[in-house]
Amino acid sequence: MKLAEVNSVYFIGIGGIGMSALARWFHAKQIPVAGYDKTESDLTKKLVEEGIDVHYEDQLDLIDDKFLAKEGTLVVYTPAIPAEHIELNYFRDNGFTVMKRSEVLGMITENHFTIAVAGTHGKTTTTSMIAHLLSHSRKGCSAFVGGIMANTGTNLIIGDENAPVVVEADEYDRSFMRLNPNYTIITSLDPDHLDIYGDETAMLDTYEEFVKKTPKEGKVLMHSDAGFKINPGNKYISYAIRNGDAVADALRIVNGAFVFTYRYGMEKISDVHLEFPGYHNVENALAAITVAVDMGMDGREIRKLMRSYKGVKRRFEYVFRSPHATLIDDYAHHPEEINAFLKSVRSLAGKRKITVIFQPHLYSRTNDFKKGFAEALDKADEIILLDIYPAREEPIEGVSSKSIFDLMENEKKVMVAKEYLLDELENHNLDIVVTIGAGDIDREVPKIAEYMKNKFNPKSTEDE
Repeated sequence: MKLAEVNSVYFIGIGGIGMSALARWFHAKQIPVAGYDKTESDLTKKLVEEGIDVHYEDQLDLIDDKFLAKEGTLVVYTPAIPAEHIELNYFRDNGFTVMKRSEVLGMITENHFTIAVAGTHGKTTTTSMIAHLLSHSRKGCSAFVGGIMANTGTNLIIGDENAPVVVEADEYDRSFMRLNPNYTIITSLDPDHLDIYGDETAMLDTYEEFVKKTPKEGKVLMHSDAGFKINPGNKYISYAIRNGDAVADALRIVNGAFVFTYRYGMEKISDVHLEFPGYHNVENALAAITVAVDMGMDGREIRKLMRSYKGVKRRFEYVFRSPHATLIDDYAHHPEEINAFLKSVRSLAGKRKITVIFQPHLYSRTNDFKKGFAEALDKADEIILLDIYPAREEPIEGVSSKSIFDLMENEKKVMVAKEYLLDELENHNLDIVVTIGAGDIDREVPKIAEYMKNKFNPKSTEDE
């Protein structure tokens, strides 16, 4: 099926961050869209508000008849959907066109200049930064982002028909191999998704294959550390704070912002202000600025736009701030991400106490990296460890949050069931609190924020 032949699109797993962006794209093209997801979420509520029908039970009779007509109906699903799913099997068994999200994304991008951002972490922020810069350039852009951009409140930007497309290239299930990038960015290559790849070597081999999809006339931009791990097959541009073709000179923290001078060859942009903090985000900014420079943007324009960049929801997101306490939420779910995040928090916090609330994501990832998680979490002053969020996985015997807990050397640690988290907070003298994880910990964040608001900013009698 070609895009021009699509009359309606049905999404199975429509509430996923990548799936919802595709749903919005088709909806914006005036093509009927509907879908299923397991649970209601802020994302699905937003889709419904925008006019997209969503249901939460795996039942065929909940699907509108227009999506049951085989001719012209495209069915899109995410690999996280279980094999026994009734709706998915109906569409497969009855000869509908059924595609993975990555296949559809490949179709959308195949006739556009495509900037693909891949990496085991950092890709969402980097993609959003590139989208923020290019969407304000003369060329503009379309963008599919794996997070909600604070500047736009959405995960999708739709530009002109001839505008370049910026896309987050997901390595899970080798999805990024469906793309054909003209400009490829690799942010990091730490081992991850070993449940899919088996081992680190197989993962790196797949990244090599992906990078080599870039045509000779295209460009490859890689973090310096990533460049040591694979052979991209052709010359690439490297970046890192200190060691790379593109670097951040004179890096300092000014009133909570990270300020630096961008250098890349003869290009120099002084006093770049990044209000979205973190050393790792400085490196993400280096990648984004390099793309913008290569796409012909002016340094003064880039400096202005970087200062206005507000970040991505759940990436170093300040949820609550008062003179007495702070709550920061982050999506980090890999030991290296947690290391980078806590290093940046410590640089801003100084000697203030940091309390980490961490929810591990996936039994397989917990088992593969339990030692790394323990070492990363030990950098906090105290740790509250929640149960594993299983996502698509069945339990693995002998694997639980205790697998991490027992390896931690910090004695100020506690394990607690999620439903008792707020009760547990009563046992802590809170200062800087960070919530970390890729599961459903985000649903607890508003409750924690409300608890801290009542504790540190109680309403006065006059307010009431």
